[in-house]
Amino acid sequence: MRIGLLTEGGYPYVSGEPGLWCDRLVRGLEQHEFDVYALARSERQEAEGWVPLPPQVGRVRTASLWDAEDDGVVYGRRTRRRFAECYGELAASLCATVPVGASGIAETTAPRAEGTGTHDQSAHEADRFANALYGLAELARDEGGLPRALRSETAVRALERACRAPGAHRSAREARVPDLLTVAARLERALRPLSLDWYGDDGLGAVDLCHAASGGTAALPGLLARHFCGVPLLVTEYGVRLRAHYLTEPDSSPPIRFLLAAFHGRLAAETYRSAALITPGNTHARRWQERCGAERAKLRTVHPGMDAAPFAEAGESPECADPHTLVWVGRVEPAKDLVSLLHAFAEIRRAEPKARLRVVGGPSGPEGAAYLAHCRNLAAQLFPDEADGPHAVGSNPVSFEETGGPELPSRAEAYASGALVVLSSVVEGFPAGLVEAMFCGRATVSTDVGAVVEAIGGTGLVVPPRNPRALAEACVALLRDPERGARLGAAARARALELFTVEQNVAAFHGIYLDILSRTPARRVALDDTGEPLPFSVPAEAHVPGRWTDAKVRAVARGGPAWATDTPVRATAARSSENDGVAGSGGSGGSGGSGGPGGPGASESATGGGREAVPAAVPAAVAERAGAAVPVSAVERAGAAVAASAVEGVRTAVPVSAGEGAGAAGPVSVTEGVRATASVSATEGVR
Repeated sequence: MRIGLLTEGGYPYVSGEPGLWCDRLVRGLEQHEFDVYALARSERQEAEGWVPLPPQVGRVRTASLWDAEDDGVVYGRRTRRRFAECYGELAASLCATVPVGASGIAETTAPRAEGTGTHDQSAHEADRFANALYGLAELARDEGGLPRALRSETAVRALERACRAPGAHRSAREARVPDLLTVAARLERALRPLSLDWYGDDGLGAVDLCHAASGGTAALPGLLARHFCGVPLLVTEYGVRLRAHYLTEPDSSPPIRFLLAAFHGRLAAETYRSAALITPGNTHARRWQERCGAERAKLRTVHPGMDAAPFAEAGESPECADPHTLVWVGRVEPAKDLVSLLHAFAEIRRAEPKARLRVVGGPSGPEGAAYLAHCRNLAAQLFPDEADGPHAVGSNPVSFEETGGPELPSRAEAYASGALVVLSSVVEGFPAGLVEAMFCGRATVSTDVGAVVEAIGGTGLVVPPRNPRALAEACVALLRDPERGARLGAAARARALELFTVEQNVAAFHGIYLDILSRTPARRVALDDTGEPLPFSVPAEAHVPGRWTDAKVRAVARGGPAWATDTPVRATAARSSENDGVAGSGGSGGSGGSGGPGGPGASESATGGGREAVPAAVPAAVAERAGAAVPVSAVERAGAAVAASAVEGVRTAVPVSAGEGAGAAGPVSVTEGVRATASVSATEGVR
């Protein structure tokens, strides 16, 4: 199959967190073809280039989120009014006073909301947001010029009107001009995928499945591919975008936080509603998705796949570790709470004087660099340099190091240097560093945040966050009982190899791809080298209305031959010159039931004099087999009434089904010379 992989700030660029996971997925599914549609977050990311791509990547299309391209289109009065209506509806849905929970999301799934009408109001606002979003996308496709319009004064005024409208949320009403300008700029950046030219038959319309590597902006192309082309969407989230918004916007004003949180919440709800399946990376992310409105029937937890090969040597030789050394590995930032770890290590040193702590990792941005300097100063105050004798050089029991040097060439070497790995975070998603320590067969002591408990199971010790004393007691317990630490390390390695490897991740997504395609088969006609349709290219279940396909959608779709997409020809009814020779129409055409000739259905109705036969579409296959009797009940179940005309000497009686004798029409004549092409819905029903 052909997969459209949608990424934001990751694959195929060198830098970016989701890049490594996507690369492992693409290389593991070499039997499929991948088209990568990537959104770049910064100019630096684009300048760093791409990772080497495997041969199964057929095409890569990129677009930038850091720089908006202006196509020079200036809207006229009518188009400007159309934009103002769509953008105003989108802004109004963000300012609505729908009751929200603690996370800032409308309680669309709360049981107590259904009895008070709140559920209906939430559903109304969700539909309002979706209609406005797709309206802007259709405007961009038809007219262009959407980036300029999103940055225009019209957009800011529409946002201001929504915030000042009666019934708007209190936080929205408090927005001032700087707040409105900031929110409008952030919305313009988030909505840039609406203006891309990716949604035709030569783009995402040609793939069998869209796989979004994250939610939020990365899923927007998948939503539009589904809206314009009917391509199914799979969404994978290892970190929920709304949660990331709350963690990365602590200093913004309340109106900005409220409006942007409302946007991310509405977009997440629409993404989850439209997705065929949703694959969270852990139970922690799954709870966030359910809170945002995701249906449980669509959720499939798939743990991230990690490469265990670099850690195999350390895992197979646990005896090489220093029994008195504790190791912390990760990015240095305030969320990792190294301050609590240093205070805990002070208590550990009082209980175990030989203990040492190695902090391995570099700072994350300017904030991380300042935090690292603060931790170094704190370590120097808590642990003065110690020397073994009067003529020896003192050293600090706490060392700050980075991988890549001669002592620690890799992360595996860092984990292997100690017998105990510590995690002290106060905020954590899926603890990838902890899983790496498990691959190395090391015992772990962690804080109970994010998906930590789900990752380690019962193979490590867990303590509350921001509790240095509890952290110190757990570490001392394992340092004093090395046999227990060895047992926990072996169990941790077995658990990691069973649940968190690349192989299990690739196998899970391969099955999910087949599951989605089996329920939503491709509606493209496959052509051979000569341009002719391949037989049996569309599965048989694609023709049957039901859960496999939408009954309103034609079985032959985009890219097919002209004869398969022409408008069906419907037979027209001829008015009979002899009123008594034409039987009354049955089914829904009668006035209170139908019967045979002379019955209730044949009595005179409000039509007056001559009766007119009900026009309908007749399957071509039935018409070609002239003389074949088609039960009226079968035609009625297909949703079509049989066309009739009176011709001298040529009458083919249509028998009435015994099971529907009370509601079926009398004999109806079918002319052999009149042949009509059946609509797809009728053809699917008569089988």
